[in-house]
Amino acid sequence: MEVVRVQSIATDSKDVASIPAMFVRTEAEQPGTTTVHGVSLEVPVIDFSEADEEKVVQQIVEASCVWGMFQIVNHNIPTHVIGKLQSVGKAFFELPQEEKEVYSKPTGPHCVEGYGTKLQKEVNGKRGWVDHLFHFIWPPSSVNHRFWPTNPTSYREVNEEYSKLLCGVVDKLFKSMSVGLGLEENELKEAANNGDEMQHLLKINYYPPCPCPNLVLGVPPHTDMSYLTILVPNEVQGLQAFRDGHWYDVKYVPNALVIHIGDQMEILSNGKYKAVYHRTTVNKEETRMSWPVFIEPKPEHEVGPHPKLINQENPPKYKTKKFKDYHYCKLNKIPQ
Repeated sequence: MEVVRVQSIATDSKDVASIPAMFVRTEAEQPGTTTVHGVSLEVPVIDFSEADEEKVVQQIVEASCVWGMFQIVNHNIPTHVIGKLQSVGKAFFELPQEEKEVYSKPTGPHCVEGYGTKLQKEVNGKRGWVDHLFHFIWPPSSVNHRFWPTNPTSYREVNEEYSKLLCGVVDKLFKSMSVGLGLEENELKEAANNGDEMQHLLKINYYPPCPCPNLVLGVPPHTDMSYLTILVPNEVQGLQAFRDGHWYDVKYVPNALVIHIGDQMEILSNGKYKAVYHRTTVNKEETRMSWPVFIEPKPEHEVGPHPKLINQENPPKYKTKKFKDYHYCKLNKIPQ
């Protein structure tokens, strides 16, 4: 079990000399030198309450093809529900260290859930300036409450309320993206894992303040392995996207959900929808947090280009493989 957490390191880090070398990025990776400063990337913002459904579909499709990400507002998840989700997550990370360690991730390659620090293998041995908590929130058959904090006492109630409301957002996104591919509105979701069997994996990211944020990254550049990622940020800037060969801060939109197209959606759409390449930075004075939910197939489910999207003129651009095999290769930097 890892006992040194970034939150503890941050408490003891007062200047660059006190930041362990494993966190300091090469100059080619440092956000201080690789970020386009003074410009916020205004990714598409889509109003989910728009009465013209065709317009919404068109906006989602265009954003998914061109940007690989967008933000949605008026999504029917009340502000107070999101506020409670943020409040109980923050409260967990403010617990004494020994209380958090009760939920630490078991050793072994197959357990995703739990509290931890290091996540995926990095080629140069560097580490991200972040601690995290993972657990499934949907469907009920996938939930293991062993990894759900009991303190604060409202944690379970709040997360269950959020997870039920999130299902409506997921359903609308899949229907819109299915129609955008020329399929019936239910076909994409059915191919994605018999629809309601998809797993929703919550990750709470905790990025403590860093004395030299220009030298470290919260999470290094990557695309998500999911079909979709639905993310709630806090107000502290940190999400960056790679666009036209440069890194930009993504403009924060209050009360919006940030949507990332993930690898499995790119594969399922045979490359029409693009997984977004992104990373996260940290702040010198404030703690950044985020609550992404990864919408994923079950481990044994095979993902490949949808059969209706391939023909002689459009051959498959991706291999069909079980999600667990894709997951293993991605985490261990093995070519797919």
